[in-house]
Amino acid sequence: MVNYREILRLSALKHVQRDICSAMHCSDHTVRAILKEAAKHNIHWPLDEDITNAELERILFPDKYQKISTYVEPDYPYIHRELAKPGVTLTLLWEEYCHKCYEGVRTPYMSTQFGDKYRRWARITKATMRIQHKPGDAIQVDWAGDTVPVYDSATGAQSAAYLFVAVLPCSCYVYAEACDDMKTENWLNCHVHAFNYFGGAARLLVPDNCKTATTSNTRYETVLNRSYQELAEYYGTAIVPARVRKPQDKSAAEASVRLVETWIIAALRDMKFFSLQELNEAVAEKLEELNNREFKQHTGTRRSAYLEEEQAYMLPLPTAPFEAAVWSVAKVPNDYLVSDSRNKYSVPYNLIGEKVDIRVTKTIVEVYFHGSRVASHRRLQTQQHDPLVKLEHMPQEHQRYLAYNAEDFKAWAMSVGTMTEKAVQHFLDSGKAPEQGYKACASLKKLGDRYGRKRLENACGRVLAFTTTPSVRNISSLLKNEKALPDLPQPEQPKNINRYGITRGAAYFKKGGEQE
Repeated sequence: MVNYREILRLSALKHVQRDICSAMHCSDHTVRAILKEAAKHNIHWPLDEDITNAELERILFPDKYQKISTYVEPDYPYIHRELAKPGVTLTLLWEEYCHKCYEGVRTPYMSTQFGDKYRRWARITKATMRIQHKPGDAIQVDWAGDTVPVYDSATGAQSAAYLFVAVLPCSCYVYAEACDDMKTENWLNCHVHAFNYFGGAARLLVPDNCKTATTSNTRYETVLNRSYQELAEYYGTAIVPARVRKPQDKSAAEASVRLVETWIIAALRDMKFFSLQELNEAVAEKLEELNNREFKQHTGTRRSAYLEEEQAYMLPLPTAPFEAAVWSVAKVPNDYLVSDSRNKYSVPYNLIGEKVDIRVTKTIVEVYFHGSRVASHRRLQTQQHDPLVKLEHMPQEHQRYLAYNAEDFKAWAMSVGTMTEKAVQHFLDSGKAPEQGYKACASLKKLGDRYGRKRLENACGRVLAFTTTPSVRNISSLLKNEKALPDLPQPEQPKNINRYGITRGAAYFKKGGEQE
């Protein structure tokens, strides 16, 4: 028998065909035919030690083998292609193989022989990569362990960029994207971009046990991140997190991460990036090179394998892309405002002290209480000093405050008296804008309702008699500490007698002091 193993070994060592013929005592035609069929069946050196020349002959020249065998040799490439299709098993293919043999009055192999022969063929041809994974069945996702530095163009400060990696295990088609953090919003957006890059979604999503994927993953129960679950439902896929400390559950992602770290991160090590956009442009370029790189152990590239074997089995994408939403839980404070981590938004004041669910997207902020939406706001895109408050969320007294205006306060003060009018005018003029005095005017109005207009007018007069800058506190103090305030005295007081507590008159401060 021809020594097929040695011919393949010598060819792998780059020996010319003439030397191989001389060493193996074979004709040029024989060596040429063997090398041609080996390349056709994707058989390369080195081979496992237990693979015999007889087995190689059966694979390379099945017609020659069939002449001396009563059994029908299976079509191994056909079996391999069919196994990649959803729902197809070796048992089904064996039954179809037997049916064809019986129609041609031929003898089929038994099911165990059929399976053993196919698996040996797959091992010899190194075609096992796509045996374990059905096309369009899963997308494995992970963050790369290594980071890429990004520099501030003004200060030179350095920050880390993290690489998101998604891979289709069947074709090993890869997607990668750089982010400034690994938080939920970036995690979800990267998934959307990966689906768009692949042109479809898979039946399953297989992430690691990061907080953006699961809130809890125990032996008995897996609790998914609410935002992540929303994304899966939108694209019609299901999330099956890898088991804790079981990297083999997403071996394709682990392998792709290593490839990304080598062919993208390491390949960009000598480049300096001054923005995330600049980095992602370089990542996209290297990603195309990686997906178009020839496989080492079988023909084709990641892109060609995806287009030929997997693309047709991907789930179609919705007409509109998913809008990433981040969920959080917060207790409503006394100011009935909740935050999106950048700005504050109002909720109904009667929810003070209650726990609410906050849903934040790129354009909207929604608040839920016991599953019902209680507030919805347009999300502010830049940080603002003032919160976004809706009138219907405020208590009645706060709503009245918003309805205040300077003219109404002046009209009310005029109806009370001259002293009250002066106090109100002072409050309105004391700030840069009249609105800054509304609170004081409103407080003064409340004092009038409580103590009566006459007493308020008298108190304002008493305060204005000894200061030009009255305050609500001083007026309130007079009203609280005196049950009844007397009217202001009208006649002129005798010299050196002061009823308001001033012990020295103006004459005292004349040059030379007070005259006897």
